[in-house]
Amino acid sequence: MASDDLALEEFSGLSGLPPLEDSGEKSAADLATVFDVPVNISAVLGKSHMSVAQLLKLNKGSVLELDRKVGEAIDIFVNNRLIARGEVVVVDDRLGVTMTEIIKTEDSGA
Repeated sequence: MASDDLALEEFSGLSGLPPLEDSGEKSAADLATVFDVPVNISAVLGKSHMSVAQLLKLNKGSVLELDRKVGEAIDIFVNNRLIARGEVVVVDDRLGVTMTEIIKTEDSGA
């Protein structure tokens, strides 16, 4: 290890973060340091490919054909990473999404 490199353990005391050791039981309070971190959430109903010329021909009321069927699960992304699939729901005249499946990837650490 070079003299400029810090051991991972040396970071545990920075910014009031808890030590890196695993104490076993976890609670919501353990995540308090990340509650204010902004994330970008996207619910993707489907995708479509078109040329710029086709895009410019779209008007109010145009129908855009997507690559999914009615009732098929939609993809839910957090910071451009697929984390779940869900269904579109209506709550008090507003659209929402209910998660039906959590996607666990090998590199997510979950």
